[in-house]
Amino acid sequence: MDTPLSTIAVVGLGTMGTGIAEVLARAGREVIGIDISEAAARQAVAALEASTARSVQKGRITEDERHDVLARFRTFSDLQAAAEAQLVIEVVPESYEIKQQVFRELDAITSPTAILATGTNALSVTRLAAESLRPERVLGLHFFNPAPAMKLVEVVSSVLTAPPAVEAVTELARELGKEPVAVGDRPGFVADGLLFGYLNQAAAMYEANYASREDIDAAMKLGCGLPMGPLALLDLIGVDTARTVLEAMYSESHDRLHAPAPILKQLSEAGLTGRKSGRGFYTYAATGSQTVVPDAKTPQESAGAAAGRTVRSVGVAGSGTMASGIAEVFAKAGYDVVLAARSQEKADIAKGRIAKSLERSVTKGRLTAEARDETLGRITTAGSLDSFDDVDLAVEAVAEDLAVKQQLFTTLDKVCKPGAVLATTTSSLPVVACARATSRPQDVIGMHFFNPAPAMKLVEVVRTVLTADDVHATVREVCGKIRKHPVDCGDRAGFIVNALLFPYLNNAIKMVGEHYATLDDIDAAMKLGGGYPMGPFELLDVVGLDVSLAIEKVLHSEFRDPGLAPAPLLEHLVAAGCLGRKTGRGFREYARR
Repeated sequence: MDTPLSTIAVVGLGTMGTGIAEVLARAGREVIGIDISEAAARQAVAALEASTARSVQKGRITEDERHDVLARFRTFSDLQAAAEAQLVIEVVPESYEIKQQVFRELDAITSPTAILATGTNALSVTRLAAESLRPERVLGLHFFNPAPAMKLVEVVSSVLTAPPAVEAVTELARELGKEPVAVGDRPGFVADGLLFGYLNQAAAMYEANYASREDIDAAMKLGCGLPMGPLALLDLIGVDTARTVLEAMYSESHDRLHAPAPILKQLSEAGLTGRKSGRGFYTYAATGSQTVVPDAKTPQESAGAAAGRTVRSVGVAGSGTMASGIAEVFAKAGYDVVLAARSQEKADIAKGRIAKSLERSVTKGRLTAEARDETLGRITTAGSLDSFDDVDLAVEAVAEDLAVKQQLFTTLDKVCKPGAVLATTTSSLPVVACARATSRPQDVIGMHFFNPAPAMKLVEVVRTVLTADDVHATVREVCGKIRKHPVDCGDRAGFIVNALLFPYLNNAIKMVGEHYATLDDIDAAMKLGGGYPMGPFELLDVVGLDVSLAIEKVLHSEFRDPGLAPAPLLEHLVAAGCLGRKTGRGFREYARR
């Protein structure tokens, strides 16, 4: 395209429109801000003045540069002001009627060569383009909130969009310092298409009273490294906005995972739309505030709660990475640990792995040599579970095979003293099935640590319908002493983290299988647009495709939802022996070590 996009109109000066205007003005573009509300226009100017003042204060720009940025931003209340723009970006409310009205008026106002972009993340770009007199120059330009900080921009083409228009806005995005990702026209596109399904599942989990809002959010932050928990994020996005996006996704996919959880409708219709209204899943100090304040649903310390049992010594069964990591955690916290494996040699190898881990901590200055020696001194090894005869807490961390675990719990039942707490670290198997393999199911509970155990702060505490109150209290007290964050959940497939994480991963695989987007674009979209530490395909290859498939099958079997059926591409890769990093090839190929 010959015409440079030097003058750009932004229609709608809410939070997103104001953010986009700021990005454009700072990048040297002449920006025409348009909003029917003069108050919104004044607020947008004030926001830019405040933002640029902070930049001067921090030495990022000079006062003269700030003056130039402010001079490039002009606001108007009449859409006629867009006449001189070479690109118009509309960021008005998510309504076909409102957006179509804007596009009809822009058709009559702007130059025939101008590009018209919609900022929608839920509505059909194709449908909006078809209503325009220039459908070949209509596309989607989806920024993420907050626009000045977030690097991702999804460039959305319909079947009608001309390639030169796409090329022009893609180049603009790069000049703005953003990472453009080209996507086709479907509700949610890449990032929101994956994100909102996950958020919907979290809302449904909370609505079912499976776990508290605090535990759901803590689990996903600590277990997956996410910047925000899903329910807090729904409050930030707006519960009503999330419902609109999900309705649009469901209307196209007919996937029950996209059907908005009823609680989203209930909150929306009650006006409890999140931070912007002062209340949503959480209650906030004021309208628009980010400060959460206690309310009727805030967990309270129960005065009559059961006291935990005394735990001085811990037995850890297993010799793999997880077992050695858990043993290290307990020993560091001052517990005497018995590390038992199928042979004395395997147990000694596991202790050697702990010694190496502790030595790395000493080298990095996180641990003293004296503390290292004291920690190792608390660990004794054994080649038999008979050594658990005097432990107060026995934790199994063996293969994720129900028959193997049941056999181990039968043995623990025989060798452990009365009153010992018996815990499984399973991530997907029924805890109650392990409990029923003993004569004391009331003493059995789930303690799902995350890998690597020394670093990850989360423990999912899984009580069955048979678990005694004092056993539950014991494990929560122990978690505090080992400096882990416990979250309570019931005994159902996936608990909290895997039940929310793996459907999201499965949906990402489906996107690739349907040729909607590439591995690289999806990974980039979730890291840059969602703040995820790893993209879904990076994570899948680390976890192992065989492990992922097994968890997907367990979730599908438990909930019987067609949307949870493992993606065919995942099954094909596992059948071909492409299991991820551990085999050198999964979704990507890796250099052999």
